[in-house]
Amino acid sequence: MSAAAVEHPCEDEPELSLLEEANELAEQLPGRRVEIIGGVITVAPPPDGPHADALTTLMIPFLAAGLHGEESRLLQGIGLWLPGGPEDYAIPDLALVDADLDEHRLENNCYDPAVFRLVLEVTSSNYRSDLRHKVAAYAEAKIPVYVILDRKHSRVHVLTEPVGGTYDRHEVYAPGQEAPLPDSIGAAVSLDVAELIKAGRVKQSPSDA
Repeated sequence: MSAAAVEHPCEDEPELSLLEEANELAEQLPGRRVEIIGGVITVAPPPDGPHADALTTLMIPFLAAGLHGEESRLLQGIGLWLPGGPEDYAIPDLALVDADLDEHRLENNCYDPAVFRLVLEVTSSNYRSDLRHKVAAYAEAKIPVYVILDRKHSRVHVLTEPVGGTYDRHEVYAPGQEAPLPDSIGAAVSLDVAELIKAGRVKQSPSDA
């Protein structure tokens, strides 16, 4: 009896780099956010409607303060090259960057962290990454201000003064409070926590009641 042939992968086929693997995943999983944090590929779920609503609501005070103009730009979903690993990068939900961003493009359509004035994340089911791993990653990249809208715990975190792999200042604000941001971003901006939490809350459908 003859044995069935078994196909073996070609030994000469080059092994993909971590960055190439991440890009392949991004192509295979449209709508999901693929990043490399601390040398590990992470995949975030597609944002839900309230996530998008909260993100739009967050943009309003920045736009009203004139921060999307000749000196700075307010952008969603742009790549930030991270110094924590040779192929690390993140894609924050929202970023306030210097207007000459295009002069500082690095690898993989990502940009030099030096042009980022602020990054902002709206949490989803992977909220632990925003509250832990990305704190270290953004601090190492010396991002001056990191804002987290924590939808699970109904809080807004404002982290400033990056030192090493952490931030020296970490302020937490609850509904009913205003979360002021440092004037170093280019203008006076304060976030209405209750308004943001309301926008980001997942509404209960009649079938869930």
